[in-house]
Amino acid sequence: MNKKAAALEYHSTGRKGKIEVIATKPCQTAQDLSLAYSPGVAEPCLAIEQTPEDAYQYTAKGNLVAVVSNGTAVLGLGNIGALAGKPVMEGKGVLFKRFADVDVFDIELNSEDPDEIIRAVQLLEPTFGGINLEDIKAPECFYIEEELKKTMNIPVFHDDQHGTAIISAAGLINALMLVGKKMEEIRLVVNGAGAAAIACANLVISLGLRRENLIMCDTKGVIYRGRGEGMNKYKERFAVDTPLRTLAEAAAGCDVIFGLSSRGAITAEMVRAMAANPIIFAMANPDPEITPEEAHAVRGDVLIATGRSDYPNQVNNVLGFPFIFRGALDVRATTINEEMKKAAVFALAELAREECPDSVCRAYGNVKFSFGPDYIIPKPFDPRALLRVAPAIARAAMDSGVARLPIADMDKYVEHLESLQGKSKETLRMIINKAKSDPKSIVFPEGENEKVLRAAQVLVEEGIARPILLGNEASIRASLLELGIDLNGVMIIDPARAEQSEGYAKELFRFRQRKGLTLSESRRLITRKSRTHFGCMMVRQGDADALLAGIDAHYAETIRPALQVIGKQEGLSSVHGLYMMVFKKGIYFLADTTVCIEPNALELAETAILAAEKARILEIEPSVAMLSMSNFGSVRHPQADRVRSAVEIVREKEPGLAIDGEMQADIAVVKEILQKSFPFTDLKEAANILIFPDLTSGNICYKLLRQLGGADAIGPILMGMNKPVHILQHGDDVMDIVNMAAIAVVDAQNCGLSQGSNAPE
Repeated sequence: MNKKAAALEYHSTGRKGKIEVIATKPCQTAQDLSLAYSPGVAEPCLAIEQTPEDAYQYTAKGNLVAVVSNGTAVLGLGNIGALAGKPVMEGKGVLFKRFADVDVFDIELNSEDPDEIIRAVQLLEPTFGGINLEDIKAPECFYIEEELKKTMNIPVFHDDQHGTAIISAAGLINALMLVGKKMEEIRLVVNGAGAAAIACANLVISLGLRRENLIMCDTKGVIYRGRGEGMNKYKERFAVDTPLRTLAEAAAGCDVIFGLSSRGAITAEMVRAMAANPIIFAMANPDPEITPEEAHAVRGDVLIATGRSDYPNQVNNVLGFPFIFRGALDVRATTINEEMKKAAVFALAELAREECPDSVCRAYGNVKFSFGPDYIIPKPFDPRALLRVAPAIARAAMDSGVARLPIADMDKYVEHLESLQGKSKETLRMIINKAKSDPKSIVFPEGENEKVLRAAQVLVEEGIARPILLGNEASIRASLLELGIDLNGVMIIDPARAEQSEGYAKELFRFRQRKGLTLSESRRLITRKSRTHFGCMMVRQGDADALLAGIDAHYAETIRPALQVIGKQEGLSSVHGLYMMVFKKGIYFLADTTVCIEPNALELAETAILAAEKARILEIEPSVAMLSMSNFGSVRHPQADRVRSAVEIVREKEPGLAIDGEMQADIAVVKEILQKSFPFTDLKEAANILIFPDLTSGNICYKLLRQLGGADAIGPILMGMNKPVHILQHGDDVMDIVNMAAIAVVDAQNCGLSQGSNAPE
């Protein structure tokens, strides 16, 4: 299928277009209807009539943005009209929602009269919390935005102007840093005099560029004082006294060219004539003024950015507008001012200088990104952009006096933003905060693994844990140097040379000598064969609080040493496995998914009790369903009988725990069905802990939910170990390791509070 056919099919298949309205309140019963509409709706109406600000309390106004266009300057398509531009505006709404959870109505106005557009938008103010002007041609767009900002008390933002300006300015700051030049000293040429070009020029001047060092060109050439042809008051602001008349003349000796014009506008000769270490932002779309291949063919010292996703350094407005409006809406800003735009610039520039997470690298074909000539602008799918830009905007709005609802606790605000990215972010942040309250030491047997090293950096910088790395010290330090990671003070231990190795070997021999282990084999395990054995001995002897291993090993190779050396908690018949399945609207604990293949009733009961304990540690109130193909005796079968017996064991051991079964999975997770069909159930809420009758069903379920159900799977989490040990998976990325480390720390914090010792002897 060609691109045209694919695009048309994408927009036409199923529900037409790209957006729909979804109700946020129930409307299933007559009572719901009476509250949603007549007569109940009268109450918020009267409240808003008395106090207009209550509209933010009782309606969606505070999270609603209008994307307004007349279709006169649609990117790459020109003046195609309001109706033809509607797919673009719907797409803008999708991006707002996807990246910042901002709701959008797209509004296409069938007029090229700027005063008609101004009046139409002014009349919309009661509905919206902000206005995003889009694809309106210059110079009318300048006048429209200026008038709306003067007359409206909500943020108005023309993204074609300011979005491009903000992203390109962030990239320019980093580019200048790399080439060792200063903003106030460079000469910059802007080729183009439309909305984006003029906004870019204004913003870089506010960031320190000397006005006399900026030359703007349009299709007629250099904009100079006294030029009459093709001028308007907006261009006139950039007219300079200069003998230069063409772009080629202006480019000679300049440090930077911003292209906001058309394909091929920047030639090889122009690039060759620029100053040393030239910077080119060729931002024409879909085809840049000059491609990176063409520029690099001329000279090797050029640093180039484009608007294309298939080239490095994409100037993409999606890095700006969703997060800018998110911050502005959250403080009920009356406008988006210069201070807020500059705050976004600095936030994005700083973000590009941070290490890029694995999740972003995977989205771009596992390409490694690090600050340098090919990475001066963050990637659009970097989830940290929301967490950096929105708070920067909110803070700048407060500092500049345009925020009507200041944020008192910025840390909590950032946590709230994380929750917008999904329930998993909120849950993991809570776990990480618990870990940071009392960090513990975690030993990593695979200390030479690059992902482990990068995760260790995060653990140290965030204060989550104290990593201990096992491996060849020279190799680890060489890798740290190559990766640019500073782990000064982190303990690195080479088991082959460690002082404690002989003591560990003798202790391992002492409690395993009647299980076929000789002293020489014990020494070999500790010093050469198995760093996991060494790490487990560290945990057993109290030299480390927890162990994380398995990223370079099979599951069995990791769990076997743990069971041999650390063992299970006293009084348990087995160790058990758990996965946290995190959906946008809730969290479910699934067990046993990794250890007990055919559990008996006692083992099922242990799994349920341990899973409930884990949920409570993570501040989630457990509601346990013991799953089966039967509902409360509907099927007589040994498997159902075993599940039913397990419920009775749990009730005897933990009488306060909300648990019931045997029951089918669909019944367990829907409260209304559960209570209507089985009103006698002990579960007052839908189950959030699902105990499977065997490992096969549990393992299949969690893998299907992860692949087909869109759940984030956190685990496997081992339950019932005498001390915290958790298993990493081959495909885990850096943040997976960090998250598992945080869970291990929380386990270590609770270790010993309610359990005895049952280390193997």
